[in-house]
Amino acid sequence: MRELLATLDPQRIDIIDDSALHAGHAGAREGGHYRLLIISEQFTGKKTMERHRMIYALLAPLMKSGIHALSIVSKTPEED
Repeated sequence: MRELLATLDPQRIDIIDDSALHAGHAGAREGGHYRLLIISEQFTGKKTMERHRMIYALLAPLMKSGIHALSIVSKTPEED
């Protein structure tokens, strides 16, 4: 995940794996549950939905198998 998001040149990236909290959940077999905090200058001037679309586009290869659920907090350095 970190490698795929590197193109956003993040100043900070925190990835928290919450998969263990969802053990036994039907969707958990297809991938993990993650929380993402990412701070990037590239989010400047973009609304939340646009930022999330950028992130999902980069993570597309993992969304089919690897990530089942993803909670995103995306900020600019000024918003941090």
